[in-house]
Amino acid sequence: MNNLISNIIKILSQFRLPSELRKAATFGLGITSFAGKTMETADFHSACSSVAPRISIPNTTVYFSDFVPTGSIIELRDNDPSCDRPSQFVLENICRIFMYTSTSTRSGLNLEVWLPRNWTGQFLSTGNGGLSGCIQYEDMAYASALGIATVGANNGHNGTSGKAFLQNPEVVEDYVYRSAHTGVVVGKAITKEFYGKSHTKSYYLGCSTGGRQGLKSVQDFPEDFDGVIAGAPANDFSGLLSWSGRHFGILGPPGSPSFITEEHWTNLIHTDIIEQCDTVDGVADGVIEDPNLCDYKPERLICSSGTNDRSNCLSGEQVKAIRTIFSPLYNPEGELWFPRQHPGSEDAVTRAMMYSGKPFPYTADWFRYTLYNDPNFDVTKLNRSDWAYSQAVNPFNIDTWKGDLSRFKSRNGKLITWHGQSDGLISPANSERYYDHVSHTMNIPPSELDDFYRFFRISGLGHCRGGDGAWAIGQTLRNIEKIQLDKEFLDPDRNVLTSMIRWVEEGKAPDVLLGRKYVNDSMALGIQTSRRHCRYPLRNHYHGNGNSSLPESWTCR
Repeated sequence: MNNLISNIIKILSQFRLPSELRKAATFGLGITSFAGKTMETADFHSACSSVAPRISIPNTTVYFSDFVPTGSIIELRDNDPSCDRPSQFVLENICRIFMYTSTSTRSGLNLEVWLPRNWTGQFLSTGNGGLSGCIQYEDMAYASALGIATVGANNGHNGTSGKAFLQNPEVVEDYVYRSAHTGVVVGKAITKEFYGKSHTKSYYLGCSTGGRQGLKSVQDFPEDFDGVIAGAPANDFSGLLSWSGRHFGILGPPGSPSFITEEHWTNLIHTDIIEQCDTVDGVADGVIEDPNLCDYKPERLICSSGTNDRSNCLSGEQVKAIRTIFSPLYNPEGELWFPRQHPGSEDAVTRAMMYSGKPFPYTADWFRYTLYNDPNFDVTKLNRSDWAYSQAVNPFNIDTWKGDLSRFKSRNGKLITWHGQSDGLISPANSERYYDHVSHTMNIPPSELDDFYRFFRISGLGHCRGGDGAWAIGQTLRNIEKIQLDKEFLDPDRNVLTSMIRWVEEGKAPDVLLGRKYVNDSMALGIQTSRRHCRYPLRNHYHGNGNSSLPESWTCR
């Protein structure tokens, strides 16, 4: 192993790479020169400029192949404004290839492949979010900076709206699975054409819809990837959007008796939840380590009789609404449709999307433009019959709930799922539920499931990124200021992506994921808190003494 590392560092020294990326080789990233030879920047630039005419892939038109030097900012002027990605900083010399692939006479994908000069031989596909057709450029920049050839696709439509689904099942099919899989096929072909040889290992990185896409690959296209990282997966999609849609029915619009203002969610309810449940784990730090242990009782917030000032209390009807939100959704037969919302998840994203007094936008678009093909469908009146219809239709098996992962396991594939325990858009309990479903379906206990599938619960993490806890596990570059891809950030004990690479290529599986909370979420200001996040079904336990901000003060058992 030492000789291998020495050789890798020797090869790296031939490139003009940031020194910290050279150090990354010691963590099993396997960085080598591509095609077995060194290529200087000028040669790489020339190779990139000339590759587009050589690419011949069925139903695919390549529009450009541009050399983008380290430190450049790509202006994404044609990106839909709703994607909220006007530009992207590039961390390594890349060849950026943009193309369109037709998937039918009525549908097609925009694809980008980023090919780094310091190619490791590895390939990675990124995912998407929500109902969107937004390429995750930050994830492409992240992976390509590590020397990984990276592909991203737009799910067959542009922007975050679901309007493109209207009367067009081909676009729906792209969204459900075809875009992600096609991107892998095309991306691998272009990688081979450019570097002159096939990739060595293939990886996936995604969250939310991206997490569901990762599980879809594991279930239906097990040969696409050697390692899949699926964060906060939006599987059991029909149940999820029914659950999301019911929040409007519970709270109503602003001014209705059960509606709760943002100020009450922030200053009253969340504060009360933290007061009741924060110390269940033995530490008062503003983070509920395991919300499953939080039996929140909102009744003490009910206003006293005769109270005129209701700024610090709630009506009985409002408290009933809170109780319903923090309870599971069942069908008329008493079967679980979707798990409960976790107490402690009342962050700004949740308040804006779930508790705003408007129907959840993804639920509205899905029912209008996909299930009913009626833009005028009144989503404010969704009920159990609509939810049941959604599950019955399940277009192209978007639910992504298959429990038999034998084909992926048999080819030695590795799967990591993780979920923020303060996620208010997708109940974290759903990821526990899916893990248990796989265990039951395959008839193997967690001790054996660990051989290829590990699930980590990340306390204090909201939806995909951000939160009050040690949420940064190397899953994204977004929401962190002053990013430094240094030795510490890339350490596989601290980084879910490099941890997966080490598991696949060296056989060392992660027992924990060490998360960090940076001061003001800025790496430049240093680490505020570190915590080891346990693999399910283990729980984090505070020792009872010592600095709770240090990982050594906690044990998984």
